[in-house]
Amino acid sequence: MSGDLRWYRKLHWQIMAGIALGLVYGILGARWGWQGFTSNWISPWGVLFLNSLKLIAVPLVVSSLVTGIASLSDLKELSRIGGRTLLLFVVTTVIAGVIGLIAVNVVQPGANLPAELQATLEATYREDVATSATTAQSVGQGGPLAPLVQLVPENLLAAASENRNLLQIVFVSLLLGVALIRVPKELADPLLTLFRATFEVIIQLVHLVMRIAPLGVFALVADTVVAIPGRTPGALWTLLTALGVYALTLIGALVLHTFGVYPLLLRWFSDLKPGHFFSAIAPAQLVAFSTSSSAATLPVTLEVCKEELEVTDEVNSFVVPLGATINMDGTAMFLVVAALFIAQATGTAVTLSDQATILLMAVLGSIGAVAVPSIGIVFLISILAAIGAPTAGVALVLSVDRLLDMLRTTTNVTGDAVVASIVTTSERRWRGLRATSEDSD
Repeated sequence: MSGDLRWYRKLHWQIMAGIALGLVYGILGARWGWQGFTSNWISPWGVLFLNSLKLIAVPLVVSSLVTGIASLSDLKELSRIGGRTLLLFVVTTVIAGVIGLIAVNVVQPGANLPAELQATLEATYREDVATSATTAQSVGQGGPLAPLVQLVPENLLAAASENRNLLQIVFVSLLLGVALIRVPKELADPLLTLFRATFEVIIQLVHLVMRIAPLGVFALVADTVVAIPGRTPGALWTLLTALGVYALTLIGALVLHTFGVYPLLLRWFSDLKPGHFFSAIAPAQLVAFSTSSSAATLPVTLEVCKEELEVTDEVNSFVVPLGATINMDGTAMFLVVAALFIAQATGTAVTLSDQATILLMAVLGSIGAVAVPSIGIVFLISILAAIGAPTAGVALVLSVDRLLDMLRTTTNVTGDAVVASIVTTSERRWRGLRATSEDSD
């Protein structure tokens, strides 16, 4: 993605231009009533771009994970890399949740929300809330081991037909990669060659799809802005002003985590300079922002990590796909901030024990964030029920959730690349120490 191209020919600048034009178009469209034209002639290009990325998500996850695991020398190496990866995922998610908890307690965004706005939003989103509540109830009836049961698909082809079942695909791919390590090399090589060839073909598809990325992100952003409740700049401004404190609280926490915590982790535990890292990861961040999907951004993240951040193949093909399914720092932060915001807005008393419950459920909920559609809202309803807050309060955050979802997805994708970079550095250092030890012997 780098090279000697002029600045305006580079992908991240073209995507930024698409986002800017989409914002301008959306504001003008909201004022002049272009909703119908946008729906018919603009929105389909965004859907086309998003579907093209989702189309290659499953084969990309399978081929990259299988080849990544099978390329490891033995199960000890897999357990070492896997252990470091999972530890980093959990640590960064907990840090994100704690930052969100501190921010919402300090700012108190729900303390002064007008009662009439609460009533308007609850009426507007009553149907969406009811649907999410039904889903949350069905999820909660599965028992404590339900997530473990749902991890194993009863039909691989059926699981592969839905991107929201990506965690099941990851599980099967991990098993297949481990099995290939245990099989004699002469038997494993033909299948491994097939997966490697598939991975390279998918990467070429990524290059083709990214040719329409500027147009795709323009359409996605334009459709999002035009569709925001209010339809007119005046109504939109009133809505955003009333909910602005909540939105700014979450945005500030996301910015602090993305541009504060991640650079510190890179300085302490990797060989990368934060400036170079953020410059390199920009295309993936912009795609994540416009698509609101870690899975859809996965092809770009993998390519950026390999080509720009020099993440090793075995780490890249293992850490990044796994992170796209279970590493959701932004989602954990959203759940914490949104739950306490709703509790404050509805006058629900929240104890320190309740806040600990919110943090724990947010971390666990973010890990399972791909299990069902709209899982963030589903887990938010579950958290509200656990602390005794009215679940109808979810309507208070739905109106601005599209924009915030774009931002928290950007944080999620950035976190995947950070962990991949740190694990790569740790592996290089470990191998260097082992080589030095062997030489001294």
